[in-house]
Amino acid sequence: MASTGDNEEEYHSSPEEAEEGGGDDVDRMSFRSASNESDNDAGADDDCTYGDSDSNDDCTYGDSDSDDGLYDEYEEEGLEEVDDEGGILDEMRFTATQYAVLTMDELRARQEEHTARVADLIALPPALAAAVLRHFKWSAQGVWERWFSDERKVRNAVGLREDGSALSMAVNDATLTCYICFEVQGPGEMRSAGCAHFYCRGCWSGYVRTAVGDGVRCLSIRCPDMACSAAVVRDLVDDVADAKDAKRYGEFLVRSYVEESKRLRWCPAAGCDRAVEFDGEKCTVQLDAWCACGHGFCLACGEEAHRPVSCDTVRVWMEKNRSDSETAQWVLANTKHCPECRRPIEKNHGCMHMTCSPPCKHQFCWLCLGPWEKHDGGNFYNCNRYNEAWAEGKYTEEELRRSQAKVSVDRYLHYYERWAAHERSRQKALEDVAALGKDGSQREAVAAAFGVVETELDFLEEAFRQVAECRRMLRWTYAFGYNLDDPAKRDLFEDLQSQADKSLELLHECAEKDRKDLVAEAAGVRGAVADKYLEFRPKLSSLTAVARNHFENMARAFRDGLAEVEVDPAVAARRAAAVPPPLPKDDDDDHRFDDLRM
Repeated sequence: MASTGDNEEEYHSSPEEAEEGGGDDVDRMSFRSASNESDNDAGADDDCTYGDSDSNDDCTYGDSDSDDGLYDEYEEEGLEEVDDEGGILDEMRFTATQYAVLTMDELRARQEEHTARVADLIALPPALAAAVLRHFKWSAQGVWERWFSDERKVRNAVGLREDGSALSMAVNDATLTCYICFEVQGPGEMRSAGCAHFYCRGCWSGYVRTAVGDGVRCLSIRCPDMACSAAVVRDLVDDVADAKDAKRYGEFLVRSYVEESKRLRWCPAAGCDRAVEFDGEKCTVQLDAWCACGHGFCLACGEEAHRPVSCDTVRVWMEKNRSDSETAQWVLANTKHCPECRRPIEKNHGCMHMTCSPPCKHQFCWLCLGPWEKHDGGNFYNCNRYNEAWAEGKYTEEELRRSQAKVSVDRYLHYYERWAAHERSRQKALEDVAALGKDGSQREAVAAAFGVVETELDFLEEAFRQVAECRRMLRWTYAFGYNLDDPAKRDLFEDLQSQADKSLELLHECAEKDRKDLVAEAAGVRGAVADKYLEFRPKLSSLTAVARNHFENMARAFRDGLAEVEVDPAVAARRAAAVPPPLPKDDDDDHRFDDLRM
């Protein structure tokens, strides 16, 4: 449900085709279930689109007249004009307007409100309206379109009476015999699911207990009579089941509301029972959502937050990490086949004399794969001779295959190691956020060392939050780079990645190393670093803003498909020559850079 202020809630979900298959015939005491499969459509893997920004303080690439474009941007930011409310907090506030984080109590209230609206619409009790809503994946729009176009068909599919009755439960008004236990029951002692088949409370309780024990299928059970398809709904369950079973049934109903809805997702963090609701139709583009527990994930694909790369890139990368193909690639890169039986062999000793395992027992040379008899006893030995065929690129099929496999493994490891390393650094930054945040273990000590009140350290917490977000973004760029095949775009991508990485390292070093150095210097001498603190704070705030702008610029470039970003020719030339960038030659630039580095 999408709330529109004071207006009525709008329902955007498209109708789903109802499944009309009935439950299989089972024994009388085993519960009967109607077919009602969950919607398993995965979120689309389209790239996320973000609004353009015309902010004047955005970083630009390729406009510098010198090789120190990165350093010029520090001057553009200005050390004194930094918005302490910017950075990752602003980004989270903006995206938070597109979704809502709901607790279990809020989910139940939202579900009851949703059900009440539809109950009024189709003139049914809330329990029966909930059964109709669940049949249409909790889509009010689907109920609207299908109920008023063919109400009879919907009633048959859900298990409602065709005569228009709105009974969710009936009580016997005469003495009857329970056809499960065959005991005679007086008036008011038996219940039915709105149909003519009455059973005693004890049999109903056992029936519901069996159904609840089977999981979420309990939401689809029907009347125990094999010839009846009347739906067993919440009103009847609450009346006949014990407190434990009724509670579990209610929990399954809330789970159904989240898991079968197109607009809701559970937070995937361990131990978190909150859900996130998208404000609109089903989320089909990358959109990072942040739960109240602090975990971020994508509403479209359910993976961890991965801006600025697309859901498709993440899916391919994660499949690569989970696949067994790398094991096969390692075997190709680190083993050789016995020339006789073709069994793969790994060399685990220093000697080049190899003997294949039984029953082959072929002896050969590890270097040239030739028979060992040609190397032993002073016979012709050609392993030390340069092979002209290699120089001319004339590899054997096996040699070529092994060489290509080794290159493939090395390339994968290059990206994976950096992907994993940035995640480790991100976790460390999050630990620093917790330690320096409100009620953090280090906040009081750092404030005392700097000679300030604790409230003045918010800029330090914000810096580490920005570091954590930048680490996360930079981490996923390596997944993108692994799957990037266009050479022209690769140059643009690596230039953006390099500059963002450089600004991030300056920020992280200042927040971590410079801060610790100042605290250590102030140990035992209160107020000794007051002047240095006055320099440290604007410097760190400025570096935070610079890193933020670099990464936002990189995210916009990803959004645009790396199509309109210009690379400074000097930067491209340095990259091609694989030499480190020179320091600025202008004296003023030197002094400015030194000031920033302290």
